Amino acid sequence: MKILIAPDKFKGSLSSREAAERIVAGLGAGFDCRILPLADGGEGTAEAIRSALGGERHVVAAEDPLGRTVTASYSLVRRSGERTAIVDMSEASGLWRVDAAERDPWRASTYGSGQLLRAAMDQGVDRILFGLGGSATNDGGSGMARALGFEFIDARGACLAAIPEELGRAVAVRAPRADFPPVIAACDVQNPLLGPNGATRVFGPQKGVSAADWERHEERLRHLADLVERDLQFAGRDLPGAGAAGGLGFGAMAFCGARLQSGFALVAELTGLPAALAEADAVITGEGSLDRQTLNGKGPHGVAVMARSMGKPVIALAGRVEAGSGVGEAFDLARGIAPPGTSLEESMAKAGEWLELAARETAEWLRKRIPG
Repeated sequence: MKILIAPDKFKGSLSSREAAERIVAGLGAGFDCRILPLADGGEGTAEAIRSALGGERHVVAAEDPLGRTVTASYSLVRRSGERTAIVDMSEASGLWRVDAAERDPWRASTYGSGQLLRAAMDQGVDRILFGLGGSATNDGGSGMARALGFEFIDARGACLAAIPEELGRAVAVRAPRADFPPVIAACDVQNPLLGPNGATRVFGPQKGVSAADWERHEERLRHLADLVERDLQFAGRDLPGAGAAGGLGFGAMAFCGARLQSGFALVAELTGLPAALAEADAVITGEGSLDRQTLNGKGPHGVAVMARSMGKPVIALAGRVEAGSGVGEAFDLARGIAPPGTSLEESMAKAGEWLELAARETAEWLRKRIPG
């Protein structure tokens, strides 16, 4: 029996590949398993693509959201004669880089993500895939722009720092004299930059934006959009995905000329997911939490839609399955691996052990559902 193992990461516990390996171990003998790690444009996208296609991991020094020097990486793969760099913005500018008590949307910058992009560009790559998601920032990509050579100028002609609290003082933005390779930004949300469904109100609270500060942050991003529209002739504040990653979707389009694309669709195409599904008798996917967000372009739901269109049974294993969300209906079998009442800390600590156990029990379901 041919089983495709295609999970996303179990955030904070297991990478997509580690999760897949645990599932294979749990299934045991009698199955012909193929591993194809997933991602949807957020954390782990570079790793998933590099794992599927082979390639190199490049490690560089970059700034974290608060300006501290950290070690970060991007991937470089070769495909169809082209050298493609895959950069996850979360590598340098991710929420995981800062403790909850440190979250400061007035300081948190995407400068480090720009440093990673610059390092990839210096390799002479043919194109860049830029994964958006998991950010600690709400700067509209202005920090990234500074790292790429854009200048934000104040009323006295001085160049401002790359932190969001300085942005309100800018009266002009100047573009560098540089040509960037084509950039495709992988994005799994459709939010605009501004408004009730924009970056600040929807994603800001998890990054430290208080309700009392909504309008101040909104005005800062509106000011950025006004400057970009006047000086760079880019009017993209209302485009779907502009609000992704604290407005980095807008910034990627405005400063890099990026084209936004569904993160799952992009990863599926590059890793050959449709062909792998066609060859399988069934597929097992999963992630840390199956909930309402899963239905909005997340990897496991994308796998389910694709698998069912081919008439393939699809199983989802997750740390938890949100009751009443309707997410379970997307799969032939959806089960949470953590015992009821388990704390988040214990669930994360034992995710590998429980995932393997759930896969062992799932093996019996598969044997009954797909005889032979």
